[in-house]
Formats: sequence, C-alpha cells, structure tokens
Amino acid sequence: MRYEPAIDTATITALDVHTHVESDDHDHTSLDDELLAASADYFRAAVPRTPTVADLAAYYRERSMAAVIFTVDATTALGGHPPVSSEMIAEQAAEHNDTLIPFGSVDPRRPAEAVARIRELATDYGVRGMKFHPSLQGFDPSEREYYGLYEACAELGLVALFHTGQTGIGAGLPGGRGIKLRYSDPMLLDDVAADFPDLTMILAHPSVPWADSSISIATHKANVYLDLSGWSPKYFPPQLVRAIGSILKDKALFGSDFPLITPERWIRDFEDLGIRPEAVPLIMKDNAVRVLGL
Repeated sequence: MRYEPAIDTATITALDVHTHVESDDHDHTSLDDELLAASADYFRAAVPRTPTVADLAAYYRERSMAAVIFTVDATTALGGHPPVSSEMIAEQAAEHNDTLIPFGSVDPRRPAEAVARIRELATDYGVRGMKFHPSLQGFDPSEREYYGLYEACAELGLVALFHTGQTGIGAGLPGGRGIKLRYSDPMLLDDVAADFPDLTMILAHPSVPWADSSISIATHKANVYLDLSGWSPKYFPPQLVRAIGSILKDKALFGSDFPLITPERWIRDFEDLGIRPEAVPLIMKDNAVRVLGL
C-alpha cells in the first residue's frame, strides 16, 4: 500500500516532525541493546523505547496531533545490524494516514544502493522525506561521494532531515561506541544547502554545542529549517529562544524526539519560554504543514 496523506490540518493541534519507530512487529530494533540502554539512560526516558508504528498512531491520534515517523539505517556503521524496515514503516503509516507521515532512511555508506532505495521509497512507498544521522551512520555529509543522495531527494521533492549536534546514542559508553560527534556539526550541512538550493533541509535538534551555527545557516539559507526536538525547551540556549520567536519564527518546527521526550513535557516547557504569541502556532503546526506540503 502506497502512502498518501489524509491529515486534516485544520483539526490537529500540533505536528511533531521528529519521532522514532524503534521496533517492528517482530521485536526487531534498529539499535542493539547496549545502544538502546545508553540512550534511554541519557534521556531518562519515561516511555518504553520500542514503540511500533501502530503504537505511535494511537498515541498521537489520542492527542489530536500528527507526527513524522522514521528509523535510522546505520547498517554499515553498526557492523551489519539492520534497521527497522523503512518500507514497513511507510506501508503501516498508510494504514494510519490520518495522523502519521513516513520518512525513509538509507545507509549512506552504500551510496549507489542508497540512491536506488531513495527512489524506490519515494516512488513506490510514498515517503515524504529522508532521515540522516551523520554521527550514527558514520559519514561526513559534506563529502561529494554522498551528493547523489541529495540530488535524488531534491529531484523527488523529498525533505532531508539531518541529526545535528550531541547525540544520546552511545552516550556514557567507552569511546561513545565509536560514534563521532563532529560528523553532526551543522556547518558541514551549509555546503549541502548551498550546493542544493532546491533541497528542503531540516536541521534537527538545537545542535548543541553548535546552536549558533544552525541559527546562522537557517537565517542565511532559504531552504533550511530547524526542528527543536531532542532537548527540553527549558535547556534551549537563550540565542535560540530569541531567534525562534523573531527572525526564525517561520523556520522553526516543533519536534519532540518521542519516545525519548514526550510531546506533553516538551510543550509544557515550551510554554514557559515566553515566545511571542504570533510565533507559537507557526512553530507548533503551520510551518511544518507548509514544509511537508500538506
């Protein structure tokens, strides 16, 4: 079944652009047990770390919200550990298209195969974007060998969502399990944004410790947006709070990083920031509706 959105944007209260499918119907997870445990400890997650697509649909439908869902394909970097299937995610999202929006993920370390899968996921399965996690996937996104992935996304009208900044995956483990934070420096993505002006890009998270870089890129590049997931808003750097309420009010997107952070907690802390009232509906829903072409 090919995904086609059927979300009533007038009735949803918010659109969460960053949620994870961590398990399939056969209890396979995209990360091994050690990485799952380290991530849960880092975030002190209050919700079990293995929601399925059906779990996410029920959770967000109950809250009158919509959500972008995805996994991360880091097969090569994780020594052959396969992810939850992006095809499965899209097919099951099609059964819950009143509340869910599927993104795909491919292994960038296999560029030719990745480009072919991007085309298949978009054409045959209807995914609306692609998720990249440079640190977990172990690649420098500015290197030319990966440009074919971005060309395919731009050609197909897919949003490219990039993890930026610190990651809880591998946190507290010796050597961080070999995961290199520098690959998620948002300045590496400034090259991509400049070289692919028709590619809509979302820089995920406040990009700690590089928040100023993300603010600068989103201000400079019309095709770049920020999602605010992965951190409680009470920990947002003050310059980010100022920016999303003013110069970036049309470029900022609500995201939780569920199940690591619940939307309720995120929204509760966001309400305490004192963001200008006219910016709040843009951040919570309207900007994402526009970016995702709903």
